[in-house]
Amino acid sequence: MILIPATEYELTAIRAQGAGGQNVNKVSSAIHLRFDISASSLSDWLKERLLHLKDSRISDEGVLVIKAQQYRTQEANKKDAIKRLHEIVNAANQVKPTRYATRPSYGAKQRRLETKMQRGQIKQMRGKIASE
Repeated sequence: MILIPATEYELTAIRAQGAGGQNVNKVSSAIHLRFDISASSLSDWLKERLLHLKDSRISDEGVLVIKAQQYRTQEANKKDAIKRLHEIVNAANQVKPTRYATRPSYGAKQRRLETKMQRGQIKQMRGKIASE
């Protein structure tokens, strides 16, 4: 698990969107977290993987912007934004194993064709019986 020092990201308090009654216009409880990927202390390999993610939160300049406004308090939103940053970085660090193409065995093919034949015979029997 990769931990990012607090000096590498910038937290800004902003007003949250949506309903909130009288409180919403006075309190800046939402958090904008800005993380410059290329200027970070991450390894070059991990920086490349993060920059090539198809994520709308990563700008053309390589800055990851996370907006946290789920909670009513600023502190809870800060924790949420930092947690989400760590989740994104750690997900990019995971390398999926290579998938090798496989083919069904001869027996599996035969069983499949046999069940298809049985289903076809059942459906054929559903027709009207020809009377002479």
